[in-house]
Amino acid sequence: MEFLRPASWQEALAAKAEHPSAVPIAGGTDVMVEINFDQRRPGWLMDLNRVPELHEWETGEDSVRLGASVPYSRIIENLRAELPGLALAAHTVGSPQIRNRGSVGGNLGAASPAGDSHPPLLTAGAEVEAESVRGSRRIPVEEFFTGVKRNALAEDELIKYVHIKKATGPQQFSKIGTRNAMVIAVCGFSVALHPESRRVRAAVGSAAPTPFRATEAEDFLSAALDEEGLWDSDRIVPPSVARRFAELCSAACKPIDDVRGSAAYRRHAVGVMARRTLTWVWESYRTGGRGGARNDEGGTRCA
Repeated sequence: MEFLRPASWQEALAAKAEHPSAVPIAGGTDVMVEINFDQRRPGWLMDLNRVPELHEWETGEDSVRLGASVPYSRIIENLRAELPGLALAAHTVGSPQIRNRGSVGGNLGAASPAGDSHPPLLTAGAEVEAESVRGSRRIPVEEFFTGVKRNALAEDELIKYVHIKKATGPQQFSKIGTRNAMVIAVCGFSVALHPESRRVRAAVGSAAPTPFRATEAEDFLSAALDEEGLWDSDRIVPPSVARRFAELCSAACKPIDDVRGSAAYRRHAVGVMARRTLTWVWESYRTGGRGGARNDEGGTRCA
């Protein structure tokens, strides 16, 4: 196994063009596990830790430009107001050591259906900026996942930034695992309110070959909130509406049986998480979170 260590972004792109099979590594929280368990043996590893742009973020008027190697701990500390759903998901990732090394860019590159950052990226409306020596492009996150641990990157492309829309309403994230910490998700769920467009976005992880948005459930709930006049009131979501939303989220899943849980359990768990997470996010909205991204939770909720 050969080791590449570019000192700049341009060097990294040139190295990737010359060695398309080179596996990029920054935190190494996914790649090194696969190598250590002999599940993967790449011919080339490319260390991106010396590339400064990947460790930076910039907050604009409407969105955040997040460097691919910005660790989860920095998102929790510095971007909680702008990206509350992602910050909550970051709290559930591994241990403090993993959160100090792992990144959203690495999570996207691995493209695991169980990636904790994926549901909140889907509900926030993110785009992945990929670049090669041929140029750069932005890939909507809905189009980024192409299969189990497969993504839309070309062989010579690297993830440079993730562009994530700033929250305009409350967001929530929920995760079920076989224990309370340091665990791969049995399934995950994210919901975001977008009061300016009177829309709700909901996304599911680890319950299908790829993370996905539950669009039928989104359309139902958005319409129901409008018809009931709830966006402009302090009323709770009617139990019948929350129940139907949960049923639609569950029905959208295409899970498998594996060592972490059965397909039937995953469908049931997604329904429970959808109902509970909707309750939490709507409570935040109706009690004071209407005008922005305020999130009153002290930590990540576990369904």
